[in-house]
Amino acid sequence: MCGIVGIIGGSDVAPRLIEGLKRLEYRGYDSGGIAALANGGIERRRAKGKIIELETRVREDPVRGAIGIGHTRWATHGVPNEANAHPHANDRVAVVHNGIIENFQVLRRDLLDDGHVFASDTDTEVVVHLISQEIAEGVEPIEATRRALTRLEGAFALGILLRDREDVLIAARQGSPLAIGHGDGEMYLGSDALALAPMTRRITYLEDGDWALLTRDGATIRDLDGRDVERPEHLTGLSGAMIGKGGHRHFMAKEIFEQPQVIGDTLNAMFNPANRTITLPDLPFDLATVPRIVMVACGTASLAGMVGKYWMERLAGVPVEWDVASEFRYRAPMMADGGLAVFISQSGETADTLAALRYCKEHGQHCLAVVNAPESTIAREAHSVLPTLAGPEIGVASTKAFTTQLVVLACLTIALGRARGTLGRAEEARLCTALSEVPSRAAEVLHHAERIRAIAQETVAPARDVLFLGRGTSYPLALEGALKLKEISYIHAEGYAAGEMKHGPIALIDENFPVVVIAPSDGAFDKTASNLQEVVARGGRGIVLTDPEGVARLGALTPDVIALPAVDPFVAPILHAIPLQLLAYHTAVEKGTDVDQPRNLAKAVTVE
Repeated sequence: MCGIVGIIGGSDVAPRLIEGLKRLEYRGYDSGGIAALANGGIERRRAKGKIIELETRVREDPVRGAIGIGHTRWATHGVPNEANAHPHANDRVAVVHNGIIENFQVLRRDLLDDGHVFASDTDTEVVVHLISQEIAEGVEPIEATRRALTRLEGAFALGILLRDREDVLIAARQGSPLAIGHGDGEMYLGSDALALAPMTRRITYLEDGDWALLTRDGATIRDLDGRDVERPEHLTGLSGAMIGKGGHRHFMAKEIFEQPQVIGDTLNAMFNPANRTITLPDLPFDLATVPRIVMVACGTASLAGMVGKYWMERLAGVPVEWDVASEFRYRAPMMADGGLAVFISQSGETADTLAALRYCKEHGQHCLAVVNAPESTIAREAHSVLPTLAGPEIGVASTKAFTTQLVVLACLTIALGRARGTLGRAEEARLCTALSEVPSRAAEVLHHAERIRAIAQETVAPARDVLFLGRGTSYPLALEGALKLKEISYIHAEGYAAGEMKHGPIALIDENFPVVVIAPSDGAFDKTASNLQEVVARGGRGIVLTDPEGVARLGALTPDVIALPAVDPFVAPILHAIPLQLLAYHTAVEKGTDVDQPRNLAKAVTVE
């Protein structure tokens, strides 16, 4: 989390630093700041709150210089205020930082003993003092920086300005993503390619242990022993035009309505319509011989993995273990010889997921990444990648990334079933046909937006608590629906397996307690309908997502029913996710919360 942008060029960089920070604000929006080398020293402007506050500050008190760094913060150490905002600086050094310096307390104590005075509560400020101390002892500034870097422990991405080196911008990476952008007479620094998209498409990704010297003519990348290393240059497909709101009020709304397109794009990369088969990229292992699968991710991505677990066990006959990445490695799970580990992440930089991937690699697993950023750390470190083609997702609450993850996992399930002989040719064709219909059916679901908005306003927004119920693959959707609602509306919500309602949650039900029931016409419909009957009998307000057959079978049981298109139960989770997103979105809009940047949250969780 947090966002970094840096520029070394030939013109005033402050306006472009601020524009870069606006593109990175999804990574953190507690505070922001910029620093530039100007008038023979370091000039800095910072502000609490969103980047618009910083923009106002800079407009009132301009900063002019041809080399600078900027930062948007998601607080880890120290409360969100101007004193704790980055860049941190003294008269010699300015630093921006993503990640956590784990040994900062020890370093801070040593520096305090040496007479240093700290102006913030952050871990980042120790970097400023470490470098400054080396320089004060007569060490050349770049070598002083290298020595300071060797003393840091933890995860960090750093952008560093040195007062006495107006020809160099320094970058360093250990555990947190950082990219270099190549320009014409300029060089750029960013937390990810999105920050740099309007300025360049030529990107080099730093690896752990790298530090780089950026000049106007290029970049020299070294390891911490001072040896030069080579990193490839990539041509990113991102452009500045891809990150607008497209006429929508919020990024989240735009991204919800993009789903028919991006689901189709993701599916078309693997689906052969001529013979109704799935073709995956070449994999360095045999799906037919995988004895066991481990599915690991965080947040919404983990719930996509939970749906995948249901699919793969039922249709491919392979045992699947599902876990959230933040817990996975701490229980020291047993790894099957030749097992497959699947890691799901929108950003490809999720710290806990990356740590789980490294654990599985150490234990001899085949590691497969499902990511939306093919040049990300998780993608680079996995043995193989199945990309989602969702495009940039700016809204903090994941929408189109989730449904495209489901599409990829559905395709992987079909390929597994074919390889293992559990799916015959006719069954594969049937499932592929069902998948091929999803983009058009998703467009039909979006026609219910106004009806869902009315339910959100009348029933959900006034509530203090909401329960989501589902069975089978609808159970992880219940968890996802609850997660979406609590993320952006701040209403307490819980997702439950519908059969568990009588084991506790039923005690909460009264006339002020909405219950969202996900009930496609599958083998579990009758039992789920019975749970709905129990809700209604106790005065609860049922909100049902089903299909035309389900509507007919429910009768007049509850007035709040959304009739989604009839589809094969296999693909129902992909479609049913969309009205859950709309319900959360319209509830948040009604309550007046910040939909795209909900409090305390950030998009890319790059610290553990």
